[in-house]
Amino acid sequence: MVEAKLNGLIEPVVKALGCELWGIEKMQQGRRVTLKIYIDSDQGVTVDDCARVSRQVSGVLDVEDPISGEYMLEVSSPGIDRRLFKPEHFDLCKGERVQVTLRQSFEGQRKWKGVLCGLDNGDAVLRIDDVQEIVLPMASIDRARVLM
Repeated sequence: MVEAKLNGLIEPVVKALGCELWGIEKMQQGRRVTLKIYIDSDQGVTVDDCARVSRQVSGVLDVEDPISGEYMLEVSSPGIDRRLFKPEHFDLCKGERVQVTLRQSFEGQRKWKGVLCGLDNGDAVLRIDDVQEIVLPMASIDRARVLM
C-alpha cells in the first residue's frame, strides 16, 4: 500500500524532470528508514539529475508525508547490476544474465541464476544452461537483478 502511494507521488515528479522512475526501495534497519529511488534516462543519469530529482521529490514527500518518522532519501541510477522491479524490466533485460530470488523455494532452491529469456504469459523465463529453461511465476519472485 505504501509502495503504491510512493510510486504515485514520485513518478510524476521524475517524469517532469525528464527521467524515468526505474524503481523504489524502502529499507528499514531498526528505526532507520532509507528510501532509495532509482532513475534512468536514454541519455544516462548524471549526478546533477540525481540532485534535481532528490530536491523535487524531497519537497513532495515533506508535504505529503507518506513515511512516518525520519528517513534518508537516496537517488541514483539503477547501475549495471540493476534490480528488476516491473514486468517490463524483464523484457528490457532479455538476454542478460540475472539472479532471481524467490519468496519460497521451487524445485528445492530459492535462488536461480541464468540468462533471462523474457516473459511468457506474465511469468519470467530463465535459461539455466544450454538446454534447460525454467518458468518462474512473477508472483513468487522476491527480487531479481542483472549480474555483471
